[in-house]
Amino acid sequence: MDVIYGLIPGMIFLGLAAVGVLFWAARSGQFDDLEGEAHRILMDDDIAPAKKPKKGLPKQMMPDAEDQD
Repeated sequence: MDVIYGLIPGMIFLGLAAVGVLFWAARSGQFDDLEGEAHRILMDDDIAPAKKPKKGLPKQMMPDAEDQD
């Protein structure tokens, strides 16, 4: 029964710390733009086009399993 005298103040402290972190996050702008990142990931503007291979270089071919004897 004596352990409850340590647990109750500990839980109150952790609860107040969690509320403090929530208010800090709200004041620092963590919840301002909830939709921006969701839409940004769908945009492909930052992907560079694939480069074409230079002409004159031989193609490297992988042998098929059927060609090996």
